[in-house]
Order: sequence, then C-alpha cells, then structure tokens
Amino acid sequence: MSLAISHSLNRFSTTTMAISGPDGVDASIKAGVDLDGSPIPEGMLSLYNEVMDLESQRTRSGVLKSMRNRIVKTGAKHFDQATLNERLVSAGWDGLKDKEIAFFYS
Repeated sequence: MSLAISHSLNRFSTTTMAISGPDGVDASIKAGVDLDGSPIPEGMLSLYNEVMDLESQRTRSGVLKSMRNRIVKTGAKHFDQATLNERLVSAGWDGLKDKEIAFFYS
C-alpha cells in the first residue's frame, strides 16, 4: 500500500492522499478524507462505521466463499468475463453465475 499524507498546519488542513493496494481506501476512510483531499461528511462516516461494525459481527459461511466473492467483485474490474470465468474454473472454483454476469458485465 502506498499512502502519502501531507497536512498544512492551519485549522482547515489540506490533505492529499495517494492510494493504492487493498487497504488504501480503508486508510483514507480512517483519516476521514476523500482522495481529492476533501473531508468525508460525518454522517457518511457514521453510517459507514455502523454498517462495517454490524458486518464484523456477522457469522461467516466460509473463507473460500468469501475469497471467491472478493475475486469476482474485484476481478470484474480487471478481467473481461471470459478471462475471469476461466481463471475461476482453473483455480478450482465454480465459474461465473448468471447473476454475477448480469451484475458485473451488463
């Protein structure tokens, strides 16, 4: 993860964040600052934190299912449908489901 934060010393600080890697967005949220340097509104942060807290308490159904879900969600941004489907199957998971294709590729 690459994270660069620069602050001015006045009351209305300007923050610039260069984000990469899977934890980059989390670092930005924790800092309360969007990528353009603008503050994230308190109401949005509050709701996000509430939902993430609830999610952290949810019983999981299995690591492999969670891994596959993350691969499909993120992989659809980086691979075309045929490539992602082939990579899933080659790795030992089920290929893309109709609902995933409709959501991510339509």
